[in-house]
Amino acid sequence: MSITEKKIECISVFDMLKIGVGPSSSHTLGPWRASQRWIEELEEDQLIQAIKSIQIHLYGSLSLTGIGHATDIASVLGLCGHDPVTMDTAIINDEIDYIKATSQLHLNKETYIDFDYENDIVFHKDFLDFHPNGMKYTATLKNGKKIESYFYSIGGGFVVKEERENAKQNLKELKSFPYPIQSGVELLKHCKEQNMSISELVLENEKSLRNLETIESGLEAIWKVMLESMYEACHTEGILPGGLNVKRRAASSNKKLLADQFETYTTPEEWLATIRTTEVKFRQILQWVSCFAIAVNETNAALGRVVTSPTNGSSGTLPAVMMYYMTIENHQATTKDLIQFMLVAGEIGSLFKKGATISAAMGGCQAEIGVSSAMASGALCELMGGTPEQVLMASEIAMEHHLGLTCDPIAGLVQIPCIERNAMGAIKAINAAEIAIESDASQAKVPLDKVIKTMWETAQDMSSRYKETSEGGLAVQVNMSDC
Repeated sequence: MSITEKKIECISVFDMLKIGVGPSSSHTLGPWRASQRWIEELEEDQLIQAIKSIQIHLYGSLSLTGIGHATDIASVLGLCGHDPVTMDTAIINDEIDYIKATSQLHLNKETYIDFDYENDIVFHKDFLDFHPNGMKYTATLKNGKKIESYFYSIGGGFVVKEERENAKQNLKELKSFPYPIQSGVELLKHCKEQNMSISELVLENEKSLRNLETIESGLEAIWKVMLESMYEACHTEGILPGGLNVKRRAASSNKKLLADQFETYTTPEEWLATIRTTEVKFRQILQWVSCFAIAVNETNAALGRVVTSPTNGSSGTLPAVMMYYMTIENHQATTKDLIQFMLVAGEIGSLFKKGATISAAMGGCQAEIGVSSAMASGALCELMGGTPEQVLMASEIAMEHHLGLTCDPIAGLVQIPCIERNAMGAIKAINAAEIAIESDASQAKVPLDKVIKTMWETAQDMSSRYKETSEGGLAVQVNMSDC
């Protein structure tokens, strides 16, 4: 089945907003999850103890920008039995250094096998047919037999095999969704028929998969990671890893904006409350929103823990807009608002995943920052009292002004121009929501479904040089020596 064949999938808000480790959802979180899935296959076949050695083969975009995106590190950590949601990120370097020094890998924390880090991770510049982000695992058994398995990281931390087994599972689960949604038109139809807001409708779908308490606690946990990723970078100075010598900026911005109130708090929650007391003229609003977005992506660039929204590279846009709402727009915002925001954002993101792509390797940066801006704008619009029609209008406006945005990371690192693009995406999201709130959505000339289709066509027309390969744009105009 071709990757371009579109079918309705059961996509939960927890699929779109996933806790993981930076710097990339498709190049870090995806390969990490692929390694875990391969381990599951080996366990099912009772082969873990029979393995003598392993090789990891990375293809296409995973190869071309793999080092900068820590694809090698993530793949290995997954094989070692670590989980990106729970692993202590502070020990990542120690774990990798041990493997390099001993040429041994502790497979699934069960058995030690031979593993030459420099030679057993193989980078292939050629692309596999199914998807630009392809990878193959090969194992040599103690009896001399070889086995292999292919996986594809399709964006946002989603991983599939060519037969799309997980998509089939999603289609089965779709039967339990009371309101199946493939398009913006269908979403609005359900909202009108049920007299529900988008968040209310999405919540009903989520409740068909898990109970309300689990949904609410899960989304609160996601927000906690988002807040902590901002807080961490707003109190960490220095240079980001990778060789570009990018200076961290969030900490100095936070210190300047808080002035004499800097560090009068001790927790992320107290920090948020302190920000609410600061001056909020237009310039300060721009500075705060940019600070929030840049902070998340500095954490991401340093292999910190963030939330895909919809990807790691675009993980700063959504929390920045939510922080804007909580610290500037509505000081009385509660957990209920957070949950409402995420439910809408997740649904908007799923529409783009179903109708186009959230993978920069497939669609350029419009598939990451463009989608994140659309998600944030629609979510903010509903919190500000927007109708379902205005919510989709806000999302459309945000994406419309990201169409054609290329993915050209310098040195393959999720730093330049990625970090600043999150700030720009957040500002556009807020602006788009304001425009939609003041508009008659019935007079909108460009429906969301049309802009999603346009984005997909643009992605197909875009040169591969601008699809996360670092073979075009800023990635070739600016050299490491320039930095």
